[in-house]
Amino acid sequence: MGLLEGKIALITGASRGIGRGIAQLFAAEGAQVAFTYSSSAAPALELEKELTASGVKAKAYQSNAAVFEECEQLVADVLNDFGGLDILINNAGITRDNLLMRMGEDDFDKVIEVNLKSIFNMTKAVQRTLLKQRQGSIINMSSVVGVKGNAGQTNYAASKAGIIGFSKSVALELGSRNIRCNVIAPGFIETEMTGQLDEKVVQGWRDAIPLKRGGTPEDVAQACLFLGSDLSSYITGQVLQVDGGMLT
Repeated sequence: MGLLEGKIALITGASRGIGRGIAQLFAAEGAQVAFTYSSSAAPALELEKELTASGVKAKAYQSNAAVFEECEQLVADVLNDFGGLDILINNAGITRDNLLMRMGEDDFDKVIEVNLKSIFNMTKAVQRTLLKQRQGSIINMSSVVGVKGNAGQTNYAASKAGIIGFSKSVALELGSRNIRCNVIAPGFIETEMTGQLDEKVVQGWRDAIPLKRGGTPEDVAQACLFLGSDLSSYITGQVLQVDGGMLT
């Protein structure tokens, strides 16, 4: 029996990369999986088909986590289709990197809206359901950049640091109702996006990591599995760095 047997998970931004890896592992561990995509319908529907074929209930929803009303509607649809919700993983995010002196106001606002405001939107949307059932696990995807900062990413670092403060506060507010809220801070994770970078640069990053490799979406998914399952039933308000020792 899987670690998530009988649980219903909602994952934002799961049509590729880390989100896709989480959806696949959760399905393999017995969870029913609802997930969102913003624009690319083809990979999302392909994933829905793959997960359903593995024997679990799965459904893709087009939804923009940065829009409050869309989050409310999404959660209403998921509750209607799946009949409940146990785990929320806020994974949707974007980057618009630039040095502060060259960064436009829109580049800052957009990253805060998509990465940070979306966490507020989604948590508000699921809160009533989780409170009613007196249990739930919320997992928010930050980054080592939110812990350490990074030149050229003031907007991204601010949004990811904000997620940590928000999550710790939610953990304090909802703990008495047995609702847990934790953060995962991935380091350098190799996805199709990093595959487009110069190999020498990527190898340089790998060499600087104590474990001497980039992480995989599966590495992050395993941490989500732990925080979503009952194995972590006494853990809340924590930041788990999945970074190969990068910030050690």
